[in-house]
Amino acid sequence: LLSHFSTGGTILSQNGSIKIHLGELLKESGLSKNKFCQKAEIQRSQLNGYINNTITRLDTEVLVRICRTLNCSIADLLEYNPPDEK
Repeated sequence: LLSHFSTGGTILSQNGSIKIHLGELLKESGLSKNKFCQKAEIQRSQLNGYINNTITRLDTEVLVRICRTLNCSIADLLEYNPPDEK
């Protein structure tokens, strides 16, 4: 089994990590969290999970709605870091 844990906004495993840049993108958009949740059709708790990187599984439908709402690409939202990087 692979161990996954969250630290400092990054989901980590022995294979590397994925950093979710939703917090930064949301600030740049100027949308409030409530307005964003309405437009992206996601719950506030779900939004906080993505911002704080406490989610355990990425939901592609949610990712599509986030990208649509923020008019960004998946590459703007997600960043892969190999395991040797800190």
